[in-house]
Amino acid sequence: QVQLVQSKGGSVQAGGSLRLSCSVSGNIYKPYCMGWFRQAPGKEREEVAAIDKNNITHYADSANGRFNISKDNAKNTLYLQMNSLTPEDTAMYYCAVETWYGSGWYWGCRFGLWAQGTQVTVSS
Repeated sequence: QVQLVQSKGGSVQAGGSLRLSCSVSGNIYKPYCMGWFRQAPGKEREEVAAIDKNNITHYADSANGRFNISKDNAKNTLYLQMNSLTPEDTAMYYCAVETWYGSGWYWGCRFGLWAQGTQVTVSS
């Protein structure tokens, strides 16, 4: 059974930076997609960034140029470096991995398991 454990989020001032991490454990076949999603109050979940099966990175328009997704295969850890944060980035952030039963399709990946999420708050 695959498990995802996220680091704490945080509260930062606009223009600040924050790095999130997601530790992946359990039985999972590689290569597989890994990604970050977020959901603000009253809004639908949206994709932020992902690394696909070919290790190609993808970014939502809102994140492109400000966020960087990376992974450490030795540590089985996924990261999201967020820079130049704005209040619009305030949301619950979730890491996710692809599974054979996944129903969430993004960038050709079938994401099926999301972590519980961590809160990121950006103040003006």
